[in-house]
Amino acid sequence: MKTVDFILILLLVAVSYVSAHGYVSEIAIDGKCFGHREKAHICTGPSPIRLISDIGPVKGSSNPDLTCGLSAQKAELVVPANPGSIFTVQWVGGDGTSNWPHNTGPLMTYMASCGSTTCDQFDASGAKWFKIDQLGLKSDGSTWNQADISTSRSTFDITLPQNLSPGGYLIRHEIIALHLAVTVGGAEFYPMCTQVMIGGNGNGTPQSTVSFPGAYSDTDPGIYDPDIYNPGSNYTFPGGPVSNLAGSDASMAVSATMTPPFPSGTNVGTPAPVSPTASMDTPPSSETSADAIPSPSPTGTGASSDEPGSTCSLKARSGSPQKRHFKRFLRRAMPHASH
Repeated sequence: MKTVDFILILLLVAVSYVSAHGYVSEIAIDGKCFGHREKAHICTGPSPIRLISDIGPVKGSSNPDLTCGLSAQKAELVVPANPGSIFTVQWVGGDGTSNWPHNTGPLMTYMASCGSTTCDQFDASGAKWFKIDQLGLKSDGSTWNQADISTSRSTFDITLPQNLSPGGYLIRHEIIALHLAVTVGGAEFYPMCTQVMIGGNGNGTPQSTVSFPGAYSDTDPGIYDPDIYNPGSNYTFPGGPVSNLAGSDASMAVSATMTPPFPSGTNVGTPAPVSPTASMDTPPSSETSADAIPSPSPTGTGASSDEPGSTCSLKARSGSPQKRHFKRFLRRAMPHASH
């Protein structure tokens, strides 16, 4: 095969690869917007989102990248939030401008305490996660809520639990794409992690937690599902039940809603303080007591969102944020070219 022909084939395959995957380009907390470092489309500046190395999916339930995404790196910022804050996520296609490409499978959100370590230094491989939200099929029993992201590029809102104990947390939001889940190992996992510091005076603690990897099995009903394309079939969420902190099963919760995309050119504000929440019978966790939680440093690594440049205007960037993925793809494939 001639080199020119081979390169043309690579171009077609690379375009298909980029368009078939996606990532979280921006998040917002109570309207304050932060972009994914090197991948932001609208929200620029330092980021609390842990940077992934590639837009492809994590494959396999025992993969260590299941924690926060492919080779995820610790982020620069730990940003403030409160119990009851609205956490907003923008999913996009691999080129950074198209819609999320998949429409089958659940959206789930977990949190984990960073304990006595600041979240910008916390090793997520040892995190203990509790589920705060899950959203799957709509009431018609055949259409997935994930489809709203793929057709209208809506953002996805999650309300943080109202009685969270103060301290540092990772928020792990995830889409499981099940379009290939009719075979074992076909599920595609797209996890992402955001570093936050929860304020307020809540005292709730989760009754049970899970680990990643460890929470899923490749043969779990919600991961391997030969009936995924049969309308009306029941779906079983993997990863255990929604935590006691988030109330009852959140699969139909109003806390998980689809909203319009971030409006271009709109300045975003800071999270508003919340009033003290009612106490629960559960005692505060020793890991997340106020005395044990260090505050984010004001400058450098782990800087709080009060640092200049951490807020942003919602303006679209020009050009594709995925050029490096295309270049990486070509570097991997070119050694196989022959003259």
